[in-house]
Amino acid sequence: MTRYAVQLDTGSPAFLRDPYPVLAALRANGPVLWHEPMGTWLATTHESVTQVLRDRRFGRLWTDWEPAHQMEPFNALHRNQMMDCTEQDHPRLRGLVAKSFSRGHVERMRPRIEVLAAQMVDDLGDSFDVLGDYAEPMPVYVIADLLGVPRADHVQLRAWSQAIVHMYEPHVGALVKAAAIEASTAFSDYVRAVVADRRATISSGHRGDDLISDLLAERDGVAQLNDDELVASVVLLLNAGHEASVNVFGNGFHALLTNPEQMSRITSGDVPIELALEELIRFDAPLQLFERTAMADVDVSGQLIRRGEKIACLMGSANRDAEVFDKADTFDVSRDPNPHVGFGLGLHFCLGAPLARLELQISLSTLLGRFPSLRLVGEAPRRPTWVLRGFERIDVERVPSSAQPTVDSPDRTPADQERAHD
Repeated sequence: MTRYAVQLDTGSPAFLRDPYPVLAALRANGPVLWHEPMGTWLATTHESVTQVLRDRRFGRLWTDWEPAHQMEPFNALHRNQMMDCTEQDHPRLRGLVAKSFSRGHVERMRPRIEVLAAQMVDDLGDSFDVLGDYAEPMPVYVIADLLGVPRADHVQLRAWSQAIVHMYEPHVGALVKAAAIEASTAFSDYVRAVVADRRATISSGHRGDDLISDLLAERDGVAQLNDDELVASVVLLLNAGHEASVNVFGNGFHALLTNPEQMSRITSGDVPIELALEELIRFDAPLQLFERTAMADVDVSGQLIRRGEKIACLMGSANRDAEVFDKADTFDVSRDPNPHVGFGLGLHFCLGAPLARLELQISLSTLLGRFPSLRLVGEAPRRPTWVLRGFERIDVERVPSSAQPTVDSPDRTPADQERAHD
C-alpha cells in the first residue's frame, strides 16, 4: 500500500482559496494514492477518476453516522435515496426518478426559467451581489416550480439544504451535526406534508404537472417509491440541483470577471454560451470530491483497491489534468472538446444535468445580455468548505458602456450536451 507523506490540509485558508497547486502535486505523485488521515485512496488523475466512476464494481454505500438514534433523521434521508442506497436498490430508485424526469419536465421548465431570469435581472441595480441577488435564489425557484412547491419557501429550503450538505465536508463538529439533524427533520416533515397534499389532490381527480405528482404515480412493474424513498428523493433533487447550480454559476462567473477577455468573447458572440458553460463547469469544479467503495477487488491505474476500501475521486484534480486538457490551468471559454467530469460519469451521471445546463445557459445569457460589462467589486470571499466549493458572495458593478452586445440563447439543448459528454 503506497503511503502519501505530503500533508493535505483541506481546511487551510490557502488551500480553500486555491487548491489546484496541491492537487497538481498529488497528481505528480501518482494516479492513485493512499491518504491516512482520511482513511481512503485518492484518485487524482482524469484516467483514474474516470475508471472509478465508470466501474460498476464501485458503489456508494451509506454508513450511518453515530450516534444512530440521534442522527436518524439525517441518516434516513441518505439511506433511502439513489446516491447512497445499496447497489441492489440503486437501479430501481434511479429508474423510477428518471422516468418521471423523462416526461418532458426539462423542456416544460424552459419558458418558466426564461421568464424568471428576465424578471430577476429587471430587479438588479447598477451594483449587486450576483450570488445572493441572482444565482442563489434562481435554482431554488426552478426546483420549487419543478416540484410544485411555493417559491416563497425558497429561503427556508436553501437554509435546510445548506445545513445538510455541510455534513459532506471532512471533520465536521457537533454544531454542524446538530444543524443537520434539525434541518433533516424539518425538511422531511415539509416534504411529507407536500406529498400528503398532492395525494389528496390526485385522489380528487385533479393531477398536476409537477414532478412530485409524477413520482407518486410512477411504477416499474409493481414497484414504486415508498414514502421514505419519495421524501429522500425530493430532498436529494433540491439539494443536488441547488448546490451544484449555485456553485457552477458562482465559480464560473468569478472566473469570467477575473478574465475579462474571456467574458468579451461571450458577450461579443464569438463563443456560444453553451460551449462556454462547459469551461465554467470544468475550470473550478463545484464538487471536488466524490467517494466510492469497492464491492470487489479492483485494479485502478495499476493500484489494487481491495473489497471494502474507499476511494475518493478528486473531481477538481481530474478537470485540471494536463494529460487530457491542453493548458489545463488556463481558463478558455472556447475549449473544445472539453471532457470534464463535472456531472460525473457512468451509473452515477447526474440525473439533473440537462436541467442544470438549461438553467445555467439561460441565467448566464440573460444576465450578460442585460449587463455585458460588469466588474468585480473587492475580493469575493470563499465559503469555508472544499468538497462543495463556492463563494460566500460576489459583489459586482455595472461598467457604463455605449455598446451593449447581446448574448444569443443556446441553440443546443441540454440533452445534446449530455450526449456529448457522457
